[in-house]
Amino acid sequence: MVVDELDERLDRAFAALADPVRRALIARLSRGEATVNELAEPFSITKQAVSRHIQVLEAARLITRSRDAQRRPCHLNAAALEELTSWIDRYRLVAEQRHRRLDAVLESMKEQDK
Repeated sequence: MVVDELDERLDRAFAALADPVRRALIARLSRGEATVNELAEPFSITKQAVSRHIQVLEAARLITRSRDAQRRPCHLNAAALEELTSWIDRYRLVAEQRHRRLDAVLESMKEQDK
């Protein structure tokens, strides 16, 4: 995979998740599939607005939609979330290693002061 492709996908995904309504939609879909009507229920916005949020999440590949007769349920794309988590974890691990090294240095300085 080309790095630029990954960067573009990450940009779209993080931009999509910047909105609290879209994060709430992702949270709801983490419990199972839902239709636009079901997703729109808890919000005081129009179904059209929820549909636009869903389109942004689809464009970011965070959710997918399928067809079941007349129903068009939305599904969470776990693989896309895993990609985000992996990217975050890479930098979290680097930061944790730096903190452990700093802790070791501080501990050795403390021992020298005794």
